[in-house]
Amino acid sequence: MKFRYLPFVLTALVLFSAAVDPQQTSAQQTAKTRFTIAEDDDGLTISFDGQLFTRYVLNVANKPFLWPIIGPSGQKMTRAFPMEMSELENEDQRDHPHQRGILFGHQSIGRVGWKYPESDEDWNRMLELDRATIGGDTWHEAATYLERRNSTARALERSPKQATLAKIKHREFKTLDANDDRAIVVEVCEHLDRDGRRFLEEQRTLTFRAAPETRSIDFEQTLRASDSDVVFDDCKDAGLAIRVPAAMAIDSKLGGHVINSAGEIDGDAWSKPAKWCDYHGPVEGAHVGIAFLNHPSSYRFPTRWHVREYGLFAANPFGSKAFDDKLGDATTKLKHGESLKLKHRFIFHLGSAADAKIEQAWQQFSKE
Repeated sequence: MKFRYLPFVLTALVLFSAAVDPQQTSAQQTAKTRFTIAEDDDGLTISFDGQLFTRYVLNVANKPFLWPIIGPSGQKMTRAFPMEMSELENEDQRDHPHQRGILFGHQSIGRVGWKYPESDEDWNRMLELDRATIGGDTWHEAATYLERRNSTARALERSPKQATLAKIKHREFKTLDANDDRAIVVEVCEHLDRDGRRFLEEQRTLTFRAAPETRSIDFEQTLRASDSDVVFDDCKDAGLAIRVPAAMAIDSKLGGHVINSAGEIDGDAWSKPAKWCDYHGPVEGAHVGIAFLNHPSSYRFPTRWHVREYGLFAANPFGSKAFDDKLGDATTKLKHGESLKLKHRFIFHLGSAADAKIEQAWQQFSKE
């Protein structure tokens, strides 16, 4: 008699065990939602409705980056090189190998006393400095100092610059959350000099959304002087950036164009401050665009746009005199424990900025 309920108990235990299986991954747990996040040793895969949205790559370069990014109608919205050698890109588009997908970096940032060398004399002086004062360059990477000829590479003689290279290292994901409406990634990174010493701590929050005619990525950053006073030098090569698809680049002469919120077009938009800037053109048979929005709460709003006709598209609040000698110096100094915040949104859209109503999109973003 005392065993008559045993089959029912065993069945209940099996069902309970399946419901709380500790081996179930976060991707499996969110498999019924439209957005999913899957983590592996190399980073994250963000998917929407079972299809790739983007990858967050951790272990390929000296900093994390997003690549590829799939637009609302299936086009790849970033250049393929140097991750892939695409037949859609000619040799002229295989430049600046550090410009990978969406990235963040700064050519000259670190502890007080660090300054990116400009002359041979400065290089020699830099190499003789007390190593404790050196910060570094997180914009470039080792691949920058290779010269490509006919898809092969050889080391350049400018190798001393490699001594200045630093890195942005992933430390931890604080949040990985996905549902039908969005996916959110909260990450902590450390900016490390060539000897692995931290000179800056960063928390970044990435939010991914999708709509019938757009996809968007919010990129929010808090940069904190975690270990000592920090200086961000006035540089052109700095900030949050994306390298646009080769066919979209103005220099490809296939119909690509740039316009900013002030109405400045193509080369006239370079280095100018604006609320937003848009790069649009043909990609894989469709006319699509990338709108890059700067939030009013972001450091030095409205930011200057380091947007190039060859395809670099960067929001740079750290440069001023580097763009124009007539402008004042924009060097930024943070005391130990102080921080600054950057907030941007990428919108991957169909058609031009006017077609996608980017000004209206910025108005909405500015109120969030």
